[in-house]
Formats: sequence, C-alpha cells, structure tokens
Amino acid sequence: MPNQVVLTNVSKRFGERTILQDVSLEVEGGETVALIGPSGGGKSTLLRCINGLTMFDRGEIRVGADVLSPGGDPDAASRVRRKFGMIFQDFQLFPHLTALENVMEAPMQVLRRSKHEARELALQLLHRVGLADRAGLHPRQLSGGQKQRVAIARALAMEPRGLLCDEITSALDPELKSEVLDTLAELKAEGLTLLVVTHEIGFARRAADRVAVLAEGRVIEYGPPEQVLDRPQTERTQRFLRQVLV
Repeated sequence: MPNQVVLTNVSKRFGERTILQDVSLEVEGGETVALIGPSGGGKSTLLRCINGLTMFDRGEIRVGADVLSPGGDPDAASRVRRKFGMIFQDFQLFPHLTALENVMEAPMQVLRRSKHEARELALQLLHRVGLADRAGLHPRQLSGGQKQRVAIARALAMEPRGLLCDEITSALDPELKSEVLDTLAELKAEGLTLLVVTHEIGFARRAADRVAVLAEGRVIEYGPPEQVLDRPQTERTQRFLRQVLV
C-alpha cells in the first residue's frame, strides 16, 4: 500500500545515549496513530527518522515501496518526503511571506507548478483549513493556531499521502489547540495517514485508530485507544497516564 509505514527494529543513538531501541511499528494506509509517552522517550526522533531527516543506526523503515536503511538508497529519503509531509511545533513559516505565499512556495519550487497553479491550489488549501480570509496576512499577524493551520496547508500543498505531526499543539492555548486538532480530524476523515506525537490524550482517544506508547526509546504498548488508554498493560504506561490525566 503506497501510504503504509512499517518500521522494523529501528535503533538510533546520539553519542552514548540510546534514543530508539529496536522499534517495530506498522501503520496502515489511512490510519491515524497517536504517539504518546514521557518526554525524552524518542517520539520526535522517530518521526524524523520516518521522514528521512534523521538517519538511524540500525533497522529499516518502509514507506510504501521506498525503504530507508543505513547505507541504503540515498534518494529514498527525498521520495519519502514527497509522500509524507512533516509539521513542526514551531510552525517554521517564512516570516517575510504572506500565508498565501508560504503555501505557494513549495509547489512552485519543488513541484514546478506555475505561479497561477500554485496560487489556485494555495487558496483552496487555505479555505480547506478555514483561513481563506487570512491569505494576505503575514505570520506576525496570525494567532498561533492560525499559523499552525497555515503550516498544515503548506504541507498539504505537496499533495502528500500522509502527515507527520510533531507536538503541533504544545505551544497553543486550549481554544487554539481545538482549532488545529479539529483540522487533523477532518484530514483523517479524508483518508490521509497521520502519525501524531501528542500529549492531548482526548484527541488520541477520539481520533486515533491506534495509540503507541514510547518510553526509554521503546514501544511499550500499541493498540486501539480503548485498550491502551483505558486498560494499559504496563506499569510505565499506567504511571504516565496518571501524570497527564490529573
């Protein structure tokens, strides 16, 4: 399946520190998987490995027909990034460009769309995330939730089959978090594959097909939300949930 993601025994070290240790995970096309767990457990590094932004030391990541592995095809990462867009906590919008221009940039530079084509696509995507009336504003004129929705529209402009979302609501207040999470829920309904690092347990319960708990670089639980969140099997997951649900 073109938007399936399969990790097999993925390990990553930074110096003496092990960040990921023999992580195996399978995400079916069209699924939403929430990655939860304590800080420092390897969640963000895992997304960066899937997207080819961070090379891992051992194992294999298969995204559709493309395979990432140490010493493997050097062009695979760029093909994977065409399939899966990545959205970061800090938006990473170009401050000198308007919302519309931020969304237009990648289709023109990477996909070689004409300016007219890129503009029409960008307008459609800003409308899709509820920001058609903010197209002419610069990032400094937008709220945090609006900036994050522009970042989502920018990722969608590359026509990806899935999105990797790295704690994209952690810097937002509750009302703005709701705006962004509602947008993700709509994308799930449209069939995109979503891997979402989040501390929003309510979103994981409501929108995720499966939940993975990462701690100390390992996947310690993986299954449907009602199983992982309501009947966790490991003491480490139970302790984490007690902390975040107080």
